[in-house]
Amino acid sequence: MADTTRMSVAEIEEFAAGMLQAAGTSPDNAAPLAKAIAAAEREGIASHGLMYLPIYMEHVKCGKVSGTAVPGVTHPKPGTILVDAGTGFAHPAIAIGFAALVPAAQACGIAVLAVSNSYNCGVLGYHTEALAAEGLLGIGFTNSPASIAPAGGAKPVIGTNPMSVAAPDGAGGAALLIDQSASVVAKSEVMKRAREGEPIPLGWALDADGNPTEDADAALKGSMAPAAGYKGVGWGLLTELLAAVATGATLGIDASPFSGTKGGPPRTGQMFIAIDVATTSGGAFAERLSALTAAIGAQEGARLPGAKRAAARARADAEGVAVPTAILDKARALLA
Repeated sequence: MADTTRMSVAEIEEFAAGMLQAAGTSPDNAAPLAKAIAAAEREGIASHGLMYLPIYMEHVKCGKVSGTAVPGVTHPKPGTILVDAGTGFAHPAIAIGFAALVPAAQACGIAVLAVSNSYNCGVLGYHTEALAAEGLLGIGFTNSPASIAPAGGAKPVIGTNPMSVAAPDGAGGAALLIDQSASVVAKSEVMKRAREGEPIPLGWALDADGNPTEDADAALKGSMAPAAGYKGVGWGLLTELLAAVATGATLGIDASPFSGTKGGPPRTGQMFIAIDVATTSGGAFAERLSALTAAIGAQEGARLPGAKRAAARARADAEGVAVPTAILDKARALLA
């Protein structure tokens, strides 16, 4: 069994912030990213937590992402906010954008945030849930380097391109949180297996010849399997349209990988839509949502999207998180 170090969520955030700053990230940029890393660990999403920290640090050091970028914000129309991330981290760019998006949605009923010139935004649901905490229905899309082939094709043209929807519970949280990629599984999960030398389940990905594979390394040289076949490709294309084409960001076919040091900044994009559902529903949103979630919860064995994360949070708050010591050592070694 791998050696682990038990850490509190606060300790994880502090460690991540310190490592990012030591690698050349400004405090203003390191803080929101470190908070998101800690949140991923708290929710049991290790593939987007400290495991990614060495990659972030390496990318700052090699210039693939600017650790000192200052996002530029414009507000061309009442319900439209644009943020140029300046090849910096997505998290500070999104946070700055949300500061304008939330009041715009509350005033207009609906508002949109377009982020370009950006980078990997980590767990997309982390961001949409922040909108739900403000009483808004949060919808998010982010594109990524190409890793899924089109229906009938063999060469990747779109990324795993996640989408997320978070519905407000009226108490500063999300009653329902959907966060899923256009692929059967997030590519980070395959990368995790490859780093650990473990196989992947058949059906997750295809090798370079288009054949199903259990070899994680072969999968990374091939393509990810789209969820539900051509329907997953369609969802991925919708995300590409909104997160890249509609934001003016770089298409997945032209974006550099989120891992490794090859290529310059990926310059991908994110799109967020915030809706004041209390207004659009004529005040009936809370009652309708309660009926919907109750119908799901009444079924034996059924689980609401987001419930697994909530359970992981409770465990992490009570017991801390067992972090592989090797990850902590790898991050420290990058500063040597």
